Amino acid sequence: MSDTRPKLLIVEDDPGLQRQLRWAYDAYRVFIAGDREEAIDMLRAEAPDVVTLDLGLPPDPDGTSEGFATLADMLRIKPDTKIIVASGHGERESALEAIAGSAYDFYQKPVDIHELGLIVRRAFHVQALERDNARLVEAAPRDKQVLGRVITAAPEMTKVARTIERVAPTDVFVLLAGGSGTGKGMLAEALHDASQRRDGPFVTVNCAALSSAMLEAELFGRDPGDASDAGGRINAARGGTLFLDEVADMDLSLQAQLLLFLKQRGNADGKAVNGADTRILCASHRDLGAMTAAGTFREDLYYRLAEVVVRIPALKDRPGDPALLARHFLNRLADDLNPQVKGLAPDALAALDAWSWPGNVRELENRVKRAMILAEGKLITAADLDLDPEAGGGADIINLKLAREMADRRAIRHAMARTDGNISGAARMLGISRPTLYDLLKHYHMQG
Repeated sequence: MSDTRPKLLIVEDDPGLQRQLRWAYDAYRVFIAGDREEAIDMLRAEAPDVVTLDLGLPPDPDGTSEGFATLADMLRIKPDTKIIVASGHGERESALEAIAGSAYDFYQKPVDIHELGLIVRRAFHVQALERDNARLVEAAPRDKQVLGRVITAAPEMTKVARTIERVAPTDVFVLLAGGSGTGKGMLAEALHDASQRRDGPFVTVNCAALSSAMLEAELFGRDPGDASDAGGRINAARGGTLFLDEVADMDLSLQAQLLLFLKQRGNADGKAVNGADTRILCASHRDLGAMTAAGTFREDLYYRLAEVVVRIPALKDRPGDPALLARHFLNRLADDLNPQVKGLAPDALAALDAWSWPGNVRELENRVKRAMILAEGKLITAADLDLDPEAGGGADIINLKLAREMADRRAIRHAMARTDGNISGAARMLGISRPTLYDLLKHYHMQG
């Protein structure tokens, strides 16, 4: 029968104290480590929820450097671990420094088993509450599919899905307008799948990826001048849907040929015109209306292709979707990229919400893939995503108080990173006193 007791890791180099602590905690599965290497190996192997850590570890048993290095390594690998550090008499400063470095709590040496037991029980209780909260979040509807493979919880995107559902059964021309990476191709395919042509082919042509001559041959086949004998992708999509992605990149001469084909197809009067039974969808990240006004896109073609314009919001305008999609990508990719990754750390969720996502969903997916490959713990952090939770992707800040706070936070984080979490070193780098830095960390609810 498996042992279901909570796991407690004790990092202590004194054999006598190791035995004493092991006997005191029979309510837990106790693991012992005597140095940093053993502690990290045990953390990776057993993933304990709570750790007691003596800062005085070999090869620096009389100092704290090895203990602080162990603390930093553990939190990087498993950010949700509750780590309780030990400090001797007169070493309260080290304990406070450890708390600023994200330790959960501290206790004084020599050890009072009863007092430490209370701290350990409280740590396990807090960990259980956080885990229950995470379960509630996980149990909530996450992968909310509103159309085909489109996942969203944002009203702005739900409205797009409803519009596509309404136009799908018809044969009207639809223009999908939205920034690069917003999912125009996925929406076009979802429209096809929701239409009466779902059993026919879905053919995609990226107009930005081909030269004009190649695009002409790709669309019309060998003899583009004879619309009644059209071949190429238009003919290949017969009975289905042809999706012209980035149609704005089509030059004016090719626009004229496409317009001629559409006119002849519409006036076929029973004559067999290859491609006459092809529905054409278009997409562009550029403003076709502005291009027609500038004379770089034919107005008559624009109004023919844009019978219905569906504007796709940028990811930054879809509140809640970055975290929703990140969880979706994580669940979908975990088996292939990193099965040990189970979720997103709080700082990652904050960073996802703050970032402006200039590359939209495509950027988000790429960042999640990168994070899953590089992550060392069970939770993806903001650092794994290569995101600064306070950066926001360069959004304009017009509130001076908020701007000052963000500047303070960013400078403090950079200084702490540059000094490996050393409060004294970070304070010197920032040009302030150590008490001032402690006050700032407390004021901004930062943990170093």
